[in-house]
Amino acid sequence: MADGLTAIDMFAGLGGFTEGAEQAGCRVVWAGNHWKSACEWHEVNHGFKPACQDMHQQPWELVPRHDLLLASWACQGFTPAKGSNKLHTDTQRATAWVVISAVEYHRPALFVGENVPAFARWELFPAWCSAMRALGYALAPMIVDSADHGVPQQRVRLFIVGTRSAHPVQIKLPKLQHVPASSMIDFNAGRWAAIVREGRAVKTITRIENGRRQHGDRFLSAFYGATKGGRSLDRPIGTITTRDRWAVIDHDRMRMLRVDEARRAMGFPDSYKLPASSKLAMHLLGNAVCPPVARDVIQALRKAA
Repeated sequence: MADGLTAIDMFAGLGGFTEGAEQAGCRVVWAGNHWKSACEWHEVNHGFKPACQDMHQQPWELVPRHDLLLASWACQGFTPAKGSNKLHTDTQRATAWVVISAVEYHRPALFVGENVPAFARWELFPAWCSAMRALGYALAPMIVDSADHGVPQQRVRLFIVGTRSAHPVQIKLPKLQHVPASSMIDFNAGRWAAIVREGRAVKTITRIENGRRQHGDRFLSAFYGATKGGRSLDRPIGTITTRDRWAVIDHDRMRMLRVDEARRAMGFPDSYKLPASSKLAMHLLGNAVCPPVARDVIQALRKAA
């Protein structure tokens, strides 16, 4: 496909899809998101003001025409946390249908969507795909691990590529050597604390001791999730989430993963600006699309389409 591809980024968040599209040679002409903080930091990094409102209410006639529609709709409704509110998750799942309305109005030549793999197990996923096909799109879903794209993080996501064609395109993605978490950890930085101290949860200490038996004196330990022991620094880190999950263990001391380390784990450039609040920065990063993965998917789509 010719150069000069224009794109829009729905549910743009911090701007991972936008960054990846720009790295792939696209010109992003519009972005939108409901969260004010995400819109502010998207603007800081990309130089234009996103539409800051609920995408359900977006008038599509005000969105510029484009060749490529990018969308990373809410994932929480497909992998709800324990105790999540059903009404809340129903509302989040409904964001998938907003994508259909945008595609119906604009009928772009190309579409790339990103979500958790569980989206494909949603009972209405066949209906969602049927709606896209009714609009003239052939779909090519694929499971992609960010670690295969030079990102020091194992983050498995579903990408759905759509083209206005009779048959789905055959996407050929690169598969790079995995980058270890050790490449992004600075043991001379951060606020360290003793592992064994008053108030430290017994489960945390037990998890760290299990990790020490597996990996020695330097490794990563998860504060929640399925990881019961540690994670080797010779591997990519596990999934970066919206709240602090990973602790860096160094002999008898520990600290949480720093924001700059999480930024590298997500594949954002070191120059990508983030808020001073660590809590907000981690939330934005954990919600984002990894730019190198977006770049590679878009580049492969441009070659195939």
